Amino acid sequence: MAQNILFIASEMTPFIKTGGLGDVVGALPKSLATEHGVNVKVIIPLYSSIDYQKYGLFPRMQGNCVNMGNCQEFFSVHQSNFVKGVETYFIEFNKYFGRPIYRQHGLYDDCNTHTEYWDNAYRYSFFTRAALQTAKDLNFRPDVVHVHDWQTALAPYYLKHDHDPFFANTRSLLTLHNLPYQGKYGADVVPYAKVDWADFNAGAFEDYGRINLLKGGIRFADKLNTVSPNYAREILTPEYGAGLDFMLRERQGDLVGILNGIDTQMWNPQKDIVIPHQYTWDSSDEGKAQNKKELVNRFHLSSTEKPIFSMAVRLTEQKGVKMLSDCIEPVLNTMECQFVIMGNGDGWIQDYFDSLPKKYPGKIGVHIGFEGETEHLMDAGADFSLVPSIYEPCGLKQMVSQTYGALPVGRATGGLEDTILNYNEQYGVGTGFKFHDISSRALYNTIGWANATYFDRPEHIRMMRKMAMKQNYSWNKSSMDYKNLYSKMAGVY
Repeated sequence: MAQNILFIASEMTPFIKTGGLGDVVGALPKSLATEHGVNVKVIIPLYSSIDYQKYGLFPRMQGNCVNMGNCQEFFSVHQSNFVKGVETYFIEFNKYFGRPIYRQHGLYDDCNTHTEYWDNAYRYSFFTRAALQTAKDLNFRPDVVHVHDWQTALAPYYLKHDHDPFFANTRSLLTLHNLPYQGKYGADVVPYAKVDWADFNAGAFEDYGRINLLKGGIRFADKLNTVSPNYAREILTPEYGAGLDFMLRERQGDLVGILNGIDTQMWNPQKDIVIPHQYTWDSSDEGKAQNKKELVNRFHLSSTEKPIFSMAVRLTEQKGVKMLSDCIEPVLNTMECQFVIMGNGDGWIQDYFDSLPKKYPGKIGVHIGFEGETEHLMDAGADFSLVPSIYEPCGLKQMVSQTYGALPVGRATGGLEDTILNYNEQYGVGTGFKFHDISSRALYNTIGWANATYFDRPEHIRMMRKMAMKQNYSWNKSSMDYKNLYSKMAGVY
């Protein structure tokens, strides 16, 4: 019997995304539906930047009403069948979601000032209740409601607190994509969000006088999961638990780690029409060489004979950019290698990296901003991919890079630890180079290790590249793990 699964999320690729959350919500339901026969529906907000025509949206319902704690809100519902096998619904409520959006800004913060919207707790408590109401209006009775991060973490509470007979047999799964982002806001939202004041306590929603949406979700969800097995272990510790490790340890029996996958239709060097030269693992020497020439030209580098280290990430503290900024010039001054860096984020780091090509012409190319086609070329042409994250719940970059034969140089944390097999010099096997310490010295030494291997043991690099490209990071296995988890939750084995 097909399972009924309802995804409620704040973003979904290809309609709207700011990061990995959108990618997961775009890929996982599609894999569940097309590969495992699961009946999946997804509900997201109708943001102003979603292209109504491009994605084939059409009106589904109007005049829908949801009861908030102290008022009623009326909204409309639209539908798209753009994602294969998945009916996607959009909650239209312009008061909260009709705001301007520019690139990655505007979903959760003002796209002009980049300051977080003061009413985010109002916006997403409304959306979460409206999504559950929409399921009822569609007469879609889910076995599991699968919600994501703080934005929709109230759903498990509503399912338990409202005692709605329609959801009597529905269970809730909360996925923790990025634990430090918890949705902490003023307690003034409590009446509107329909949170009982009795549940505004330190064991549930209260957090130093404020409401913590993710904390409440962790308390009331039937099951919890993170996006890699190692991150599921890490968040039980004070170092990675972001102040919620005590609560997660209490729920440890209900917490599992399921590794994310990548879209192997989009990320496939054999079929990638974006890169100049397609290739497979057994033609990677020639394919990588041809793409490397194009990458050298694109970023005005000096040589195709020297290794290229690429980095295409959000330029934020989490991604280890401070470690890189502290060691990149010593690397450029002492090693025969080149860098290509693309991304946007914190202003100081953008300015710093943007200044380096003039100081080190031919050794480093930088693009501030983000271009999807350029990212494909970076993976196809680079020898190594830098992922020196401070923490990384899963990470997609290292999986994509391996698929294209760019060996990751990363810190052994979260999903990076799960997906990078460290180089073994004795046998010449591995899929990347890992380090543990959060220090620029550790990153410097690991870049040096990879660089020396490139020159001194090229046959090992070729073996590692082929091994990396043979790894299976598709969503097929991960979605099967989710299907099995849903079955256990619903009591179907």
